[in-house]
Amino acid sequence: MPADDSFPSPSYNYAVVRQFTLMTLFWGVVGMAMGVVIAAQLVWPELNLGLPWTSFGRIRPIHTNLVIFAFGGGALFATSFYVVQRTSRARLVSDGLARFVFWGWQAAIVAMLISYPLGYTTSKEYAEMEWPIALWITLVWIAYAYLFFGTIARRTVSHIYVGNWFYGAFIVVTAMVHIVNHIATPVSWLKSYPVYSGATDAMIQWWYGHSVVGFILSVGFLGMMYYFVPKQAERPIYSYRLSIVHFWAIISLYIWAGPHHLHYTALPDWAQTLGMVMSVILLAPSWGGMINGMMTLSGAWHKLRDDPILRFLVVSLAFYGMSTFEGPMMAVKTVNSLSHYTDWTVGHVHAGALGWVAMISIGTLYHMIPRLWGRERMYSSRLISAHFWLATIGTVLYIASMWVNGITQGLMWRAVNQDGTLTYSFVEALEASHPGLMIRLFGGAIFASGMLLMVWNSWRTVRAGQVNPLPLALEARA
Repeated sequence: MPADDSFPSPSYNYAVVRQFTLMTLFWGVVGMAMGVVIAAQLVWPELNLGLPWTSFGRIRPIHTNLVIFAFGGGALFATSFYVVQRTSRARLVSDGLARFVFWGWQAAIVAMLISYPLGYTTSKEYAEMEWPIALWITLVWIAYAYLFFGTIARRTVSHIYVGNWFYGAFIVVTAMVHIVNHIATPVSWLKSYPVYSGATDAMIQWWYGHSVVGFILSVGFLGMMYYFVPKQAERPIYSYRLSIVHFWAIISLYIWAGPHHLHYTALPDWAQTLGMVMSVILLAPSWGGMINGMMTLSGAWHKLRDDPILRFLVVSLAFYGMSTFEGPMMAVKTVNSLSHYTDWTVGHVHAGALGWVAMISIGTLYHMIPRLWGRERMYSSRLISAHFWLATIGTVLYIASMWVNGITQGLMWRAVNQDGTLTYSFVEALEASHPGLMIRLFGGAIFASGMLLMVWNSWRTVRAGQVNPLPLALEARA
């Protein structure tokens, strides 16, 4: 089990955890609201307003970067700093450096928000930031790595809890793929050209792009799962041995899966096949981790009746299992020939993004917020329960509509007449997709509305009058 609150604790730096927690909530609302805006633009193109900086192509990278790096990244910063201190029973090695990481990361997010609408991007998926921002992020990330691993090095217990293994792998691999993918030749302060070209550039980009999915949105959040699911369930992890096998298997395989984004392209066929095979094998460790988390509730399933926070955590594992089955299936070339470039891919991404990443982050934040501000519990359990149902219904509507749209699009695009001409025009496929786009907008709006409930609930919790002084007193002893 993670470190028990009943033992005498050293003084921890909760200030940076609180800062990242609040900004995770803020960026979550902004990023998801931006997602609703671009979903609405696909239903009503007039919402582009005829302006270049409000066009779909410029706003979409804002949405993806906000939800991955601002919301998801903020949750990982907050939880990794919280977990590494408590499981190492040691304070972060430098409070000043922790402040630099927080403010440096916020500065990078704001720089993205300003540069992307103006058109200053590399055009690479999840890597749109131009070289000055990419370089700044590298400096912040090095400081983050020093804080995390330095705290482990000064731990007062001999064991390194498995959650820290996952956080550590996410930090190291993210640094590696970020640096390699962003090697470029600057030609001005706001323009650069990558040192790679053609198929090589595409391969490097999707080696990076899928590692963002694999090591930020999967491995990092699995570190979160291995601490907060046992904590909230008040049960030890089902199998600690399985968690170690899970760790080594998943970090060995995930780094190879990127080529499945480039099926039927100029990439060499052997590289495409390698990506497909590794993606299919990846199902085993992914489901091993999901089963390990689910089985942690053995003997405690009754808690789901009364604990909406645990519901968030458990349902997120169910979505993780579903999306990590769907991903390897879509990596198979015959399936990919139908799904590629369709809304099915969008549905798959959001099954993981909303169902797994967002829901486990939400459950984790609900767990941490009362403890960080010295409260006994969240302001309203009913609001958490309402948020759970809004998040679940919104996610199901979103991904189901995209599944239907994707299969419809794929079948219409490949349909041919006896003379070899296309049966349907692109516009006909677009018209058939319109109902699904409306349902996707509705589901996304429902999910985003739940975030507003969370912000209100969190604000009332933070502003509650009666404070439990213990966590704050422990921090003040530093």
